[in-house]
Amino acid sequence: MSEMIIRPTMKFIYIGYVAGVVIVVAFVVALERMEWSPDVPLSLHHWIPWLPVLLLLWPAKCHLRQHFTKLTILDDMLRYERGILGRATRTILVSKVQDVTVHQRIGQRIFGVGDLSIETAGKSSWEAFVDFDRPQEIADHINELSQNGHSKDPIT
Repeated sequence: MSEMIIRPTMKFIYIGYVAGVVIVVAFVVALERMEWSPDVPLSLHHWIPWLPVLLLLWPAKCHLRQHFTKLTILDDMLRYERGILGRATRTILVSKVQDVTVHQRIGQRIFGVGDLSIETAGKSSWEAFVDFDRPQEIADHINELSQNGHSKDPIT
């Protein structure tokens, strides 16, 4: 049984880190060149340099979320796991997959990233997985496994 583990892309997280660092550096340089007026409370002097660091919390949060999210593709099932403290796992039988759709917004297309929507038979008709690299390859692989699974099913 072959296993393929896929995690959401890191591309947007890296962009967030770079943008945050650039803004922090620009802010620190601006503060160094700024002349402080005696009207500004002293306590504010201590907090202002830390405000841009808050910008780095967004990509750090996304990085942590990305690390604890994965789609595992097995020969007969898909397993989607996510969660940092609490854990949610969704298992989809490949034989139940009816359709796999790739959605790409313009920013995702530029970076070769996309979202997958998997339609299954049953009550819950679709599941969305966001920001995966090479989404069409993943969709084709899932469709291939689904077709192989359907061809093995006995005709009733």
